[in-house]
Amino acid sequence: MYFRSIFFEDYQLADKRITLGRTLTETDFVVHAGHTGDFFPHHLDAEWCKTQAFGQRIAHGTMVFSIGIGLTASEINPEAFSKGYDRLRFIKPVFIGDTIHAEVTISDKSDAKNPAYGTITEHVEIINQQGEVVLVADHILLAKKKS
Repeated sequence: MYFRSIFFEDYQLADKRITLGRTLTETDFVVHAGHTGDFFPHHLDAEWCKTQAFGQRIAHGTMVFSIGIGLTASEINPEAFSKGYDRLRFIKPVFIGDTIHAEVTISDKSDAKNPAYGTITEHVEIINQQGEVVLVADHILLAKKKS
């Protein structure tokens, strides 16, 4: 992780970056359930899940989001901050042993209410080891302008 100043003018539409991967473990499932209080059997009861459509435990959507977005935090930009996320969707289930990575594409740039900043939209796709998109979201940033 390192610091790199990226101003509004430096962002280019369609620029893309790809993160490293991360394999999800049973420990991830248990720790996330403890953090959130989500102990639903879909995530933790292996025997019950055998009787369900997916046949195995599925990852918490919020865990896939947290880990996937965490993978994008490889650099700190002191010129921008997160305003939030829009259009979050869980596309496919993620299972214990799956490896996910993130692909981030600059999809929009516009002026912000404060003229000293601009709004950047990063379209984020979380992708599994088979190349399937499992989660999508738009990350909204406010970035300082140079002038």
